[in-house]
Amino acid sequence: MMGIGFPELMVILIIIMIIFGAGKLPEIGSAFGRSIKNFKTSMKEAQEGDEEAATVEEGEQAAQVEEGKAEEDMTEEEKEAAIRKKAEEEGEAKDKAMRDKADSFTASLPRKGSYDFSKDQEKTKEKS
Repeated sequence: MMGIGFPELMVILIIIMIIFGAGKLPEIGSAFGRSIKNFKTSMKEAQEGDEEAATVEEGEQAAQVEEGKAEEDMTEEEKEAAIRKKAEEEGEAKDKAMRDKADSFTASLPRKGSYDFSKDQEKTKEKS
């Protein structure tokens, strides 16, 4: 009953042309295409994040079984606490790795005040 067919789409297109003009239609189309592409990539990333969370939960359950505490014995609160603890540990490990990487990069930079203009001038005079 309320379907949009070809005539309705043509009316919408004509209204858009009147409002924006024919010159702006390609820009509008490309912007619309980019927004759809960004939406698809964000949905794909969200699905990958869900899959990673499921993998982490499976790993946590296996670790709990290895520790000797069966999943049936745990309450929902204990399960949530274990998941939070594992996520916190992973986050801290990632933070530490990022800090170490940043520290190594910072250490490779020259120290403040290490450049001496007079020494540079002496070297230039010696080369001349």
